[in-house]
Formats: sequence, C-alpha cells, structure tokens
Amino acid sequence: MLRRDVEAGSDTVAVPPRKTRQRSAGSVAGHWLRHAEAAAPACIRRPMKGLDRRPRRWGCAANAVLLAFIITVPSLVVFFGARTSAPAVWINAANALRRGSEPAHDRLLGGLLADGVDERSCHSRYQSAMYRRRAGRQPSPYLVSKLRRHEALQRRCGPGTAAYSHAQEQLRSGKNHAAGTGSPECKYLVSISYRGLGNRILAAASAFLYAVLTDRVLLVDPSNEMGELFCEPFPGTTWVLPPDFPLTSYTNFSIETAESHANMVKNKVISPVDVGAVSSARELPAFAYIHLDHDATGEDKQFYCDEDQSVLRDIRWLVMRTDSYIVPGLFLVMAFQEELGMLFPEPDTVFHHLGRYLFHPSNHVWGLIARYHDAYLAAADQRVGIQVRVFGSAPNSPELLEQITTCAQKEGLLPELLAEGLPAATTPPPAPSRRRSKAVLVTSLKAWYYDKLKGMYWERATVTGEAVGVHQPSHEEYQHFGARSHDTKAWAEIYLLSLTDVLVTSGFSTFGYVAQGLGGLTPWVMFKPDNGSVVPNPPCGRDVSMEPCFHAPPFYDCRIKQGADTGKIVPQVQHCKDVSWGLKLVPPS
Repeated sequence: MLRRDVEAGSDTVAVPPRKTRQRSAGSVAGHWLRHAEAAAPACIRRPMKGLDRRPRRWGCAANAVLLAFIITVPSLVVFFGARTSAPAVWINAANALRRGSEPAHDRLLGGLLADGVDERSCHSRYQSAMYRRRAGRQPSPYLVSKLRRHEALQRRCGPGTAAYSHAQEQLRSGKNHAAGTGSPECKYLVSISYRGLGNRILAAASAFLYAVLTDRVLLVDPSNEMGELFCEPFPGTTWVLPPDFPLTSYTNFSIETAESHANMVKNKVISPVDVGAVSSARELPAFAYIHLDHDATGEDKQFYCDEDQSVLRDIRWLVMRTDSYIVPGLFLVMAFQEELGMLFPEPDTVFHHLGRYLFHPSNHVWGLIARYHDAYLAAADQRVGIQVRVFGSAPNSPELLEQITTCAQKEGLLPELLAEGLPAATTPPPAPSRRRSKAVLVTSLKAWYYDKLKGMYWERATVTGEAVGVHQPSHEEYQHFGARSHDTKAWAEIYLLSLTDVLVTSGFSTFGYVAQGLGGLTPWVMFKPDNGSVVPNPPCGRDVSMEPCFHAPPFYDCRIKQGADTGKIVPQVQHCKDVSWGLKLVPPS
C-alpha cells in the first residue's frame, strides 16, 4: 500500500518541488537590495596607481536601473495582481529575476502541448516539466503543426458535433457513405482498451499515430478507467468514446468477427487495390474491425501492406484492437514513410513525443506522484529507477535479486558495499551537506526485492560513502485486472519511474517501456534467463533506444509478397534486445 504520509492530503499540487517559495514584494525587494549593497563597491573603482582609469559610470548606472526594476516590478505585480490581471511579460520578467540562475522549464515541451488549457482541470499537463531534470527531446516543427491540425480535426468532428451525429447515423444505417450524412472528411478510429495498463497505453499511442497518419478522429474505449486515469489530451473536446456508440458489442470483437479486415478480404467483401487506384465508397462496409492482437494471423497483419491500406482509408469507421506497440509496423508501410520521416526525423523518439503529448495523469493520480516524489526522491543527488517484473506466479528469486544488484553495481548505477566486518571509512566522513545521496525507486508487485535491497544498503556501508535510500510506493503481490486502485498505483509508479535519472528495467515488460519512453531514458535491460536458476552473464545490457518493443510484428514483405525478416527492410526498424523476434525503432545511422 502507499505510505500514509504520502497518501494523506489534497490531490491539488499548486507548486513544484524544491522551488523558491513566493515572497512578498517587500521581502523580494529587500533580498535583492542586500545583494546590490554587497556588490556596490565593485561599481566605484579608484584608479590604479600610475594609471588614469576613470570610474565605470555606465556600469553603475546600469546596475542602478536594473536594481530599480528588480525592486519595482515585483511590487507592481503584487499591487496590480490583487486588483486586475498584470501583464504577462511583467510577471515573467519578475519570475525570471527572482529565480536567478534557476533553470527554466519548458511547460509546453517545445510546442508539443497547446497552451491555454485550464490548469485546474489537469495539474500535471503544465507542471510535469518542473519535476523532470532532463528537458527531453525536442519535437520537429512539422510534428507540432500536425498536432495543432489534428486537434482542430478532433474539435470539428468529435463527440458533440453535428458531423459526429451524422457519422453515427451512417453507422446505424449499415452503409459506408450514405447520402447527406455530413462531412466526408470526418473519419474515425476507435481504440479498444483492455489488458494491463502498459499495454493499454502503448495501444492508445499506436492508434493515435495511425489516426494522425490517416486523418481520423481518435476515440478511446472508456473501459478500464481510461477517463479517470488520464486527462483529456485534446483541448476543447474529448477522446473518450461516448456511451451511445452504435456498435454496442465492439468490445467483444475478436479474430472470428465477420467484419474483421482479414475476414472481409478472405470473403471478398472488400478487395485490396493497387496503390494509387481509387476504390468505390458505395461498395464498402459501414465499418471494419482491425485485429492486431497477440494472436493476429498473417492475414490480419496484411494491415501493414499498402494495398490493404488503400481500401481501409475509404471506410469511415475503423475499430482497432491491439495489446502491442504496433508503431514499428507502421514504418513498414511505404505510403506512410515520407510523412513519418517529417514527423519524426529522430525515429527513436516516437513514443517519447506521443506519450508526453497524450498521457497526462489525472489530478488524483498526480497528487500521488507529486507527494511521493517530494517526500522520497526530490532531495537526492541521483534518482535510480529499478523496475522488477516477476513473470507468472514465480516465487521470490535470489537469482533475480543477484541479477538486479550485479547489473546496477557493474554499470555504476548503485555503489558497491563494503564487506561485512570492515570499518565504514578510514577518514572522517564528509559533512551531511556534501555527502552524495541516491534515491532508489523500486517498482514491483512483490515487496521481497525492495526489502532485500533496503536491508543491504542499511546494514552495510557503501564503498563510495554515498547514502542510499531505497523506496517502494506499493506492492500488490499480483496483478488485479480492472481494479481502479491497482491501475491508479500502477500509473503513479510508471510516472515516478519516468522521473528518475537512470533506469533498469525487466525485459519484455510494457510497464518499463512506458516509463522509459516518457522519461526519455535509454534503460539497462535485465535479460530474462532461459533457466530461472541461473543469473545471465552479462546480467543486463544498455538498450539500443528508448522506444518500446513491438512483440507481435509481421513476418512478411509486402513488396515481394513473401515471408521475410522485417527487421531488415528499413534502417529505422531493427530487432529488440529483450525480445529477439520483436521490432524496435532505433536512432538514424
């Protein structure tokens, strides 16, 4: 369970951690005046003996003007702020002067986020940047402009609009483009939400990218608390599928569904056409179901072929089920490659950008994150994240514990320990203010690994003299699918992991994939041993990128129409380190 002292209190987070608290105008002025008085002698320099050097009057005048500005602006801001809305430029100038050398935080993430959203509805949207020590990678200008255009599409065609009502009527009619059913530009993609939280996040991000590439409105199935865990990502509209969706049984769609893309091709309901050809909208069904789950067949995976995309683009409603990060598969579609190259010149940043754009913790979850961060992580010189996945009902494993410690110590992420019985130090210890500290955040369903690590660094001194604190927010012992409290804690812990400075993850884990992508962290991955009783050698390795791994990729080259190694078709897509058959986006060579 979460610690009581962390869980207590309001979910409202008004100020970021470790920042200068707001002072009154008088105290701010006094603070700067004292600094100016201390520096005053530097303004009046007497000529050196034998030299005719005049006092630097311009420097003194400039300092005087600056001092007057520093003293006046905060006072005016406070005075007018109580009565009216002070000019933003004055407020920003005062804040910048008050911060001094404190690093600025890019609340809009390089333009990734649109400004103007009411912060009360989603505290994390603009506050999260203040909790990250690394700024993250910058989005391309093209991606920024594309996101603004997509937001406009969501507002123009989303729930509550006349276009959406007309599209619903068209779906009920059983026809693709019935006469007089609204704007043909409004097309839709429904993403089915199921399985673990990591899978759901990766599936929604994948669906969003496909929606952007095909100019579709994204609507997310509200099952599994998707509306409660995340803020609305699109300003002025919703991404949650309304309850009156005409396809009432869509959450039960499966590989057997007659309207699946693969089944309709097999039964000649739809027929893929050559690239560049135009299909007849009158002959198309009202909707198509895209089955890209872990059990998808080769026919289902024809989705990644240009010919199949050419017919799907004209079907107004698509429903997609996946439990994977299918983005590497989209890079195999030739029709998408130019657009993807402009959106993501650095292909290893796709989830980093999409994740930070889409997934903002709701106010309740953000309260858990901020309070825990402030209590246990904020003051440390370095924050180390260790994500431990225990597969199935495996018991507590001393071998896995050894793998964790060997990996972290070998890679210099955690200090080694002195042997038992040796003195902690032969020289006086540094003052507490100078002693480096590490905060280790352990996330696992099990408490055993946290208890062991905490005991090791409490009972024995480190070789470096560093102070190491080990923390674990919760331990649920096993996964509770569909339980709100479980998903709330899982989302808080994923986000806390993303705030660390370095990260160790368990291979094959979508939980770790999401954390590393949000944080812009290339992790050290602990390989899953073939034999659970043997510690792998090496115990871990640095991943090739921060991108998630696609666990169920196609094994078919659409160009030559035969089986192929899809990890060798385009340079941006290679095989994963933790899943040999999986696909992963990598940095440009």
